[in-house]
Amino acid sequence: MMLDTFGKAGLLAALLAGTSLALPAYAEGTLDIAMIGEPDTLDPMMSTKGVVSIATQHFIETLYTFDSAWNIAPLLAVDMPEISEDGLSYRIAIREGITFHDGSTMDAQDVVASLDRWLEVATRGKLVAEKVASVEATGDYEVTITMSEPYSPLLSLLAFSNSAAAIYPEEIIGESIDEPIGTGPYMVAEHVPDRYLRVVRFDDYVSRDEPSDGASGARQQIPDEIRFVPVPDANTRVEGLLSGQFDFADSLPAESYARLEGSDTAEPILQKPFGWPIFAINHKAGLLTDLPIRQAVQAALPIDDMLFAAFGDDTFFQVDGPMYPEGWAWRNEAGTESFNQNDQAKARALLEEAGYDGTPLRILTSRQYEFHYKMAEVARMALEAAGFAVQMDVVDWATLGQRRNDPALWDIYITHSPFLPEPSLTSLYDATSRLGWTNPEKEEIMKAFTTETDPAKRQEIFAQLQEQVFTDVGFIKIGAFNALTGQRQGLTGVTDTPWPFFWNSEVSE
Repeated sequence: MMLDTFGKAGLLAALLAGTSLALPAYAEGTLDIAMIGEPDTLDPMMSTKGVVSIATQHFIETLYTFDSAWNIAPLLAVDMPEISEDGLSYRIAIREGITFHDGSTMDAQDVVASLDRWLEVATRGKLVAEKVASVEATGDYEVTITMSEPYSPLLSLLAFSNSAAAIYPEEIIGESIDEPIGTGPYMVAEHVPDRYLRVVRFDDYVSRDEPSDGASGARQQIPDEIRFVPVPDANTRVEGLLSGQFDFADSLPAESYARLEGSDTAEPILQKPFGWPIFAINHKAGLLTDLPIRQAVQAALPIDDMLFAAFGDDTFFQVDGPMYPEGWAWRNEAGTESFNQNDQAKARALLEEAGYDGTPLRILTSRQYEFHYKMAEVARMALEAAGFAVQMDVVDWATLGQRRNDPALWDIYITHSPFLPEPSLTSLYDATSRLGWTNPEKEEIMKAFTTETDPAKRQEIFAQLQEQVFTDVGFIKIGAFNALTGQRQGLTGVTDTPWPFFWNSEVSE
């Protein structure tokens, strides 16, 4: 059973004490999810942030998705596409009888309009836009994507809920989408920014028939409502979970693991390995457009110390240089001799070579992910020891998301990513990303990687790309980490994924 109405409503009101607005009364069948911050948009095309993906996947859907083994599976598409022998044509049958939240029926024209917008405005859509010759309705419930050249990651891009190829009604397509109307199992009932986002069961939802497997298959709509509550302070998320305020809490600090493990109300979930912290580098403007200065940053960073400061216990991190962990097909050692140098003297020499003039190195970070901030503090000390002047710009996560879009405002911003099944899903590699990392050799490698379809050959080409990350300092991987989340004891149906979803979840005794 859930907490009774008075108990949970009172707890959640206490959480928001001192604010002008508490959550509405709790109803049986509601799940409360503590997020690290406020989604800055409910249009998943327009964001690569995890908080946006987690929330919006409940009401916005894509043609494809991923199963629990990260295989691509159909969602709004009937099945996997028919692909021509030359790899240039993808014929996709669209499910019939699918209803949008506004009552209109989805057809091929909606899909075409949505994909056209995705190619124009979405970070990941832009990755492939130049390679798409056309997106056409070739039947009432059929769409054909024609490529100008083969592009092996296309289906992975279409399946990803992050910078998503979301399907909307054609009538609402525009530069911005203010009201999120999708086909998902839930629909937005109320959104009070910085307080909560409440989604309720969509009665006209048509689930797939296959067994649930990751995000694929049946979406059972078990909760009546799901409320996503932004709780920027990590310790508040922990306390809220332990006290029964939340059914699930995202991104918890490593030091809370023992308390959760010993709790009789909550339990920890450790995703191992989860992903990698990233120092994203500005190649478009400013100090780090100079390669020797980028190399100085890379040489100075003490990866061991940064990870220990961030996580406190090597149960939660690995000092590991390759872009993928052990056991992944993409694992290789190319370029890793440049990882974790912790050599401030070498960095100082590189700065002298570059004629560094003392311009502050601006590090943009946030405390919503406390481990970002802790890494930044250790990095600042090492960089100052190497001769850098360092300016720490500490902002909330939503502000960081805005500022990183303006290359005039930062030199490094700190982020992280889960390990993704297809490297091309990581937009950092692409010249069109907000980093703007490009050079002729790397672009040649990227083209070879995305046009090759043989898996073994793609692995070899990816090793060349990883070498470029280190030699040209495209961005800096800060080891690897395990992610800690937590849930109420008795909560079932939450798939182990970086972007948890709750349509199959319920709480029992």
